[in-house]
Amino acid sequence: MSDNNSLVGGESLQQQINDQVIIVQLLVMIFLCINFLLILTFFQKECFYTTTRYILFAVTLLSDSFILLMSDVLLILHYFQIVMHVWLCIIISVVVLLYMTITPVTLTAMTLERYVAICMPLRHRQLCSWHSAINCILIIHSLSSVPCIVVLSTFFASASLSFYERHSVCSVDIFLVHWWQKHLRSAVNQFYFLIMCITIVFSYVKIMKVAKTASGENKKSTWKGLRTVILHAFQLLLCLIQLWCPFIEAAVLQINFRIFHSVKYFNYIIFNLAPRCLSPLIYGLRDEIFVHALKHICFGSCKRSI
Repeated sequence: MSDNNSLVGGESLQQQINDQVIIVQLLVMIFLCINFLLILTFFQKECFYTTTRYILFAVTLLSDSFILLMSDVLLILHYFQIVMHVWLCIIISVVVLLYMTITPVTLTAMTLERYVAICMPLRHRQLCSWHSAINCILIIHSLSSVPCIVVLSTFFASASLSFYERHSVCSVDIFLVHWWQKHLRSAVNQFYFLIMCITIVFSYVKIMKVAKTASGENKKSTWKGLRTVILHAFQLLLCLIQLWCPFIEAAVLQINFRIFHSVKYFNYIIFNLAPRCLSPLIYGLRDEIFVHALKHICFGSCKRSI
């Protein structure tokens, strides 16, 4: 009887896993299609790829799309238990770790751009030119590579040469050979997010002061910028909570495997997928110029097909 119960429990858990994987595939495809449409819209007008905030928005879309795609690939590899050389997994994981940091750093840069546009309008054109945007992208990638370099340094210092020749199911956690490495990675990431949170709070307070003294169209624009900063803060909060997820999952795993699986799936949807899908809502679908260009592409394609 106990064997039958365990068999039924195992089958129900496997069915739950199958359903969850299918749901993730549907969500990822929907979000990738939306991001692809927004990226296509970005290249339709010159004002988009010559304006700093739209350029940074495109960087966020590209990094989010890449993370969605790569995390989904890693999920499928893990689901089918497909193994590969550790050295190949390291290359994949390095890129994933880099782009996981690029999104929140870019969000912070976009917040600073809104701060300059609202609180320093006379210097906005000078500080947020096309050349400044390119330099900003280089700075974003440089800053985002620091946590990755820290993780890589500790990994190369602690892993033996034979470790690279092994075959394993690929995971970003493959770098974390020892428990102290997880704490070090978490400490570096939380330091980054602390700086980002301070930047967003500073921008929010400054924009709030301008909003109280503004009038007419300026007041409307200022409050819209303020709402954008709040939404960026919410995105960063979700990304910050993602850093604590491994510790929560490790504690739950000691209690019950079924609960662990449910918690891990919940964390993946809420703190991994959700933050990557908020950018189109914050900057794409709330921007009148961008929405107008998007409608032109959609309705123009429909008319041509008819």
